[in-house]
Amino acid sequence: MQAIVFLLDAVASFFATLFLLRFMMQAMRVSFAGQIGDFVVKLTNWAVKPLRRVIPGLGGFDWASLIAALAIELLFAGIIVGAMSHFGEADGLSVALTILMMAGRSLLRLAVYILIGALILQAVLSWINPYSPLAAPAHQLTRPMLDPIRRIIPTISGIDLSPLVAILLLQTLLMFL
Repeated sequence: MQAIVFLLDAVASFFATLFLLRFMMQAMRVSFAGQIGDFVVKLTNWAVKPLRRVIPGLGGFDWASLIAALAIELLFAGIIVGAMSHFGEADGLSVALTILMMAGRSLLRLAVYILIGALILQAVLSWINPYSPLAAPAHQLTRPMLDPIRRIIPTISGIDLSPLVAILLLQTLLMFL
């Protein structure tokens, strides 16, 4: 049973991450023209295109991508809660709230992990290959978070400590999620 849950979690997390990354890239105005953008779009179009007929983009956000990520997390949380035996006697409202809270928490944690991954990628690429095709999307994804930190902590001897501070702040946020 543990192996099945692990595999379901891996698949659900993979697709939820892709949908959430598509939402975040669109929200941060990251170009979808590169390899990463093309990869994300091709692996998420199967759900996002039909959802866009029902859920329009409002306020400059691709809500269909976010709803798809939430739906996957809700489905996985429902499977996990359904597999737990002590919820057999619980009323439907408490089970639904538990599923919603699990899915919401998981989605927030995935968003934080995406940002931490983008920060690490950006920091490594800035030292190894700043002109890599991955550098521009990572920079565009993390810029809104790093700019306020850079105003407080300046570059010291050519070394930008803002990604380190941002990662520490995000890891602190994960402790509360």
